[in-house]
Amino acid sequence: MKKAFITGITGQDGAYLAKLLLEKGYEVHGGVRRISQPEITRLTSLGIAEDIQLHDFDLLEQNSMFRVIRDVEMDEFYNLAAQSFVGASWELPVYTADADGMAVVRILDTLRTLRPDCRFYQASTSEMFGLVQEVPQTETTRLYPRSPYGAAKVYGHYITMNYRESFGLHASSGILFNHESPLRGKEFVTRKITLGLAALARGGNAPVELGNMDARRDWGFAGDYVDGMWRMLQQDVADDYVLATGVTTTIRDFFTFAAEALGMDLDWSGEGETETATDRKTGKLVMKVNPKFYRPAEVDLLIGNPQKAVEKLGWKATVNIRELASMMALSDFDALS
Repeated sequence: MKKAFITGITGQDGAYLAKLLLEKGYEVHGGVRRISQPEITRLTSLGIAEDIQLHDFDLLEQNSMFRVIRDVEMDEFYNLAAQSFVGASWELPVYTADADGMAVVRILDTLRTLRPDCRFYQASTSEMFGLVQEVPQTETTRLYPRSPYGAAKVYGHYITMNYRESFGLHASSGILFNHESPLRGKEFVTRKITLGLAALARGGNAPVELGNMDARRDWGFAGDYVDGMWRMLQQDVADDYVLATGVTTTIRDFFTFAAEALGMDLDWSGEGETETATDRKTGKLVMKVNPKFYRPAEVDLLIGNPQKAVEKLGWKATVNIRELASMMALSDFDALS
């Protein structure tokens, strides 16, 4: 029986990955920050909370890492934990640098010392591309991050590559484009949209307030993407891979798809800060732009080319953007019943 350790196991990706590994017969261990009561709602919703062994594990504490990696004889280590909200990274730039950048080298160096044969996965991100230098983006596209989050992730990405090349560790990075699900955190724009629309569909009156409606993202389903993570660590040779759908969608279109799933018929008007959306069926204002949600430096367009992952890993996205928006909107609508 293989043994895997997942940081960030209580998050969206960690929960889906844990479920996948359990289904494959793994013994699954997870790292959580030392708090009075770990938040395991996602694990519980997937019915796997009782099947996972949790350990105190702090990204900022080397001794904590050392003890856990010494005591758990893991075959695979998935580093999914991070300060993962881009907007918050401008308010928490030093913490983000530590948790998303320096933590990676802490883990890698501890693995090099204690478990050099353990296979390592680093959660890199399309936010590293930032002000994109080519379209679509691939594993070799020059990185140009536009947030403290993206910059910290660049360090984590390159230090993973460095430890692979310097010490022969089986260390791979997945450059994942946006991936969502009903388990997505409420602070992320897709979930903010589906939660707000579900509340409106249930009789609420508060419109969803959003920022740049023209920002374009490559959105896929998180359940597909964790399968790609696992496939990377099954390869004989470690490498870096883009996971993406190859389709880009505006915030406006995602909002429209989610609204349609809830039976709304949107009437769009205005532009920029005056843009609004109204449901023709009820006359309700369902969206308005609030400039406070604009980023200091915007990432306008992200679209990935997953050809390498398709060819070498046999991986592909299976859920399209309309299906994803509908899945999330209906899940939130049902949860409010």
